[in-house]
Amino acid sequence: MAITEDQRPSRATGDGGPGFVHVRGAREHNLKNVDVDIPRDALVAFTGISGSGKSSLAFGTLYAEAQRRYLESVSPYARRLFDQMSVPDVDTIHGLPPAVALQQQRGSPSTRSSVGSVTTLSNLLRILYSREGFVEVELLFLPTVYAPCPVCHGSRYNAKTLEVHYRGKSVADVLGMTVAAAREFFRDEPRVCRALDVLQEVGVGYLRLGQPATELSGGEAQRIKLATELQRIQRGDALYILDEPTTGLHAADVERLMAQLHGLVDAGNTMVVVEHEMRIVAGGDWVIDIGPGAGEEGGRVVAAGTPTEVARAKGSRTAPYLARFLSVTA
Repeated sequence: MAITEDQRPSRATGDGGPGFVHVRGAREHNLKNVDVDIPRDALVAFTGISGSGKSSLAFGTLYAEAQRRYLESVSPYARRLFDQMSVPDVDTIHGLPPAVALQQQRGSPSTRSSVGSVTTLSNLLRILYSREGFVEVELLFLPTVYAPCPVCHGSRYNAKTLEVHYRGKSVADVLGMTVAAAREFFRDEPRVCRALDVLQEVGVGYLRLGQPATELSGGEAQRIKLATELQRIQRGDALYILDEPTTGLHAADVERLMAQLHGLVDAGNTMVVVEHEMRIVAGGDWVIDIGPGAGEEGGRVVAAGTPTEVARAKGSRTAPYLARFLSVTA
């Protein structure tokens, strides 16, 4: 489905003025001494084929330097960690706001974490998570497995806890509900509904509240982190960096996710999205295409501008796909 030019937001001006993050001489990993201006208070897509250098610029350069500056500013105790952090290979970065990285899950999440416990829902519902649900069984030379506890049969709660009911449902019953079903069940609880609404808006309404974090895909885990950020008081002036947040999303949910991203921008934040999904790229304010190839053949800014401008860029491997989506001609 294509979108027309008048449907695309146009917050970015492209004048390279004070409303930009100015990066000069970025050489992290395969980046080739990159100079680029990234508009603030806008939704910016980093595009390019896998291995082109998008993440090196977004996470290895922008986020890494923002974290260093944050630690340097907070307290003497935090500054003890400063020397332990890697220094991004870049000459200068000006205009960089505090950054929040929402990457796809890289490590192994705790088996005690769930959809409810990593959002504000656990506090709102006053759920006390016990450690009884599953028993860890270590197997020699084989991966650790988890078996249902013989006492609670996997519910994670003892008999006394399960005796407490809300509208006829125990804590275990509630945790067995999907986000969408829980939204209907708690329809008379405004604060709980707000938290559930945000989870639905980022496209995870099908997940169970008690679904273990170990069962989530990288895209699901990242969208839950985004939902957590959306539930906080938004003060603006932050840089959010997301890593392919549309992974596994249906087209309809991509549109809902876009609305949330634009909402954060409207609140005064800057969104940088490393993405291949053309709905996100075309619906943003600015595109920075990295490439043209991968590895040593990448690491350069091939094109930068509005989605329509990049769609007409020569030598960009992203341009033909973006042009097709936007229905523009070279």
